[in-house]
Amino acid sequence: MCRIGENGGQQVIRLVFIVVIFSILPGCVRAVDIPSIQLDAGKTGEPVSPFIYGQFIEHLGRCIYGGIWAEMLEDRKFYFSVTQEHKPYKMNPGDKQWDAPPFPELVASPWRWTGRGSVQMVQEKRFVGEHSPQITIAEGLAGIEQAGLGLVKGKKYTGYIWLAGDASSAPIRISLVWARSGEKQSRQSVDISRISGEYSRASFQFIAGESTEDGVLEIAGLGRGNFRVGAVSLMPADNVQGFRADVLLLLKQLNSPIYRWPGGNFVSGYNWRDGIGDRDRRPPRKNPAWTGVESNDVGLHEYLAFCRLLGAEPYIAANTGAGTPEQAGEEVQYCNGSAETPLGKLRAQNGEAAPFRVRYWSAGNEMYGKWQIGHMPLADYVRKHNLVAEAMTKADPNIKIIAVGSVGSWDETMLKECAGHMSLISEHFYCKSKTDLAAHVAQIPDNIRRIAEAHRRYRATIPGLQEKDIRIALDEWNFWYGPYIYGELGTQYFLKDALGIVAGIHEYARQSDMIFMANYAQTVNVIGALKTSKTAAVLDSTGVALALYRKEFGVIPVKVEGYTKPHDVMAAWSADRRALTVSVVNPTHQEYGFSLQPIGVSLASRGTVWVLTGPAESSCNIPGKEPQVTVKENRLDVGDGKLTVAPLSAALFRLVVK
Repeated sequence: MCRIGENGGQQVIRLVFIVVIFSILPGCVRAVDIPSIQLDAGKTGEPVSPFIYGQFIEHLGRCIYGGIWAEMLEDRKFYFSVTQEHKPYKMNPGDKQWDAPPFPELVASPWRWTGRGSVQMVQEKRFVGEHSPQITIAEGLAGIEQAGLGLVKGKKYTGYIWLAGDASSAPIRISLVWARSGEKQSRQSVDISRISGEYSRASFQFIAGESTEDGVLEIAGLGRGNFRVGAVSLMPADNVQGFRADVLLLLKQLNSPIYRWPGGNFVSGYNWRDGIGDRDRRPPRKNPAWTGVESNDVGLHEYLAFCRLLGAEPYIAANTGAGTPEQAGEEVQYCNGSAETPLGKLRAQNGEAAPFRVRYWSAGNEMYGKWQIGHMPLADYVRKHNLVAEAMTKADPNIKIIAVGSVGSWDETMLKECAGHMSLISEHFYCKSKTDLAAHVAQIPDNIRRIAEAHRRYRATIPGLQEKDIRIALDEWNFWYGPYIYGELGTQYFLKDALGIVAGIHEYARQSDMIFMANYAQTVNVIGALKTSKTAAVLDSTGVALALYRKEFGVIPVKVEGYTKPHDVMAAWSADRRALTVSVVNPTHQEYGFSLQPIGVSLASRGTVWVLTGPAESSCNIPGKEPQVTVKENRLDVGDGKLTVAPLSAALFRLVVK
């Protein structure tokens, strides 16, 4: 209900009078209501680094496992004991700091007993990790199974299993089940006719007869005696070197030039050696920083293969929490040393004779935080940073080291004590939701500007810093709020968040002299630009924004004047200076019109406009459903210089120079 307050009647009369007068004087309305935005084509800033479109992937939730990586089975190496009590999940209390309610957390084995028999976890004859399941067949058939698999009708799935045990326990039947209804069962099965006392690998493949979100993989012995399962794997057959094909296609649309890995908080408890060598023999671990199990299936080699598949530059974070300077130096040598060095020789033995030549290295993550594994007082950490940096540059003097930063006394001390041991300094920020749309959108550019201005102050007050030109790697930034729909930290994003990301790109362009890199966190599912289900993937609203601006927005910032908040306007030349791109964020429910006044350049009357929008500020994109937040491309007539931007949208205009 709308109520008119004191003097409300007089205000209504004035409003009606104004509307009537302006309706008969449309020219006056245009003169008053439409702002004139000036673009001074000759006043440009430093070129925008392509690395502001960077991404960040961490071993957390469903970012890598259940997101990028194609493995369908959880706990495929049996970190958890397989017991009769099958209760794999409990409700995690959630995270009040980020307004996240409870979510399901894997706390026990997702495998369960089947048939007549028993399962014992054995250490003496284990395949990998602490133990392996040994199934004893009592009568007829006994084994283990895992449910909850997403299957698509007609799609091929491939896998393999490591088996050992009594020859009499064979055959071992591997079945993919897509329907169970009463006595009716729909499945395909493969029988492995022989096993021995030593582990051997057997492959299998299936074609799903129906689509389901609750497919089952069964492993059952049909003979007598017992058998052991070392490790088992199941992937869609269209996987690309172990990565999901549908996710890779969307990541190619993002076209990020650089990916930061493996963390994040995860890295401060991570030993990089756990992720090299035979993938099946790498030990499963409890994730040191987050919930769930780290299978170590994706290690250095897989990550670097991922970067090659996407044409992206690698950016590796070294462990300065629980890790030592020696371990960091060895990791650099493993990646970049010749095959004649001790660690380069090990890399060659693992299949890569040529050095990886990784240029960008982070020395730690958020070591200022008490939540970080290995956190220590700042005075101690500056000494550790310098020792780590010295060990890393000794292994390869050509690398670029990104130091841990945080605006305030931490930054000031790091820049005073460690400036000679860094090329860049990192900063992080995350934003919650605000009910006011304009205020919600403005959080992102406001934080970027806050950080850039702080570093300008450091340059002005710390002797010698200006000459070193240590720029910012804003290697974690994003919105973070709401329910964890897509696993741990798996928040859903909306149109209002996409508008904030575009406004952030505007600010990166304005601060191009200070910010060299930005890594959107964390790419897939985990506060990510992509969201996946078991069988589908989609660019979330923020991913739609990043993909559009990476492809179409200019790279040489141009001075813009004449607009007022809450609207945000930024312009940039294309690299060849044949076109000007003008981007406008309209975080209101009204159309925004303006007159474009280019200075120092003549523009053609026709151009192109891309409009990112959706039906409502809460519009979102969900895997397997028609996207609500989309981009539409249209031809543009700018003969009179008048342009309009739809409500709740970001418009990117491309104007060709005559």
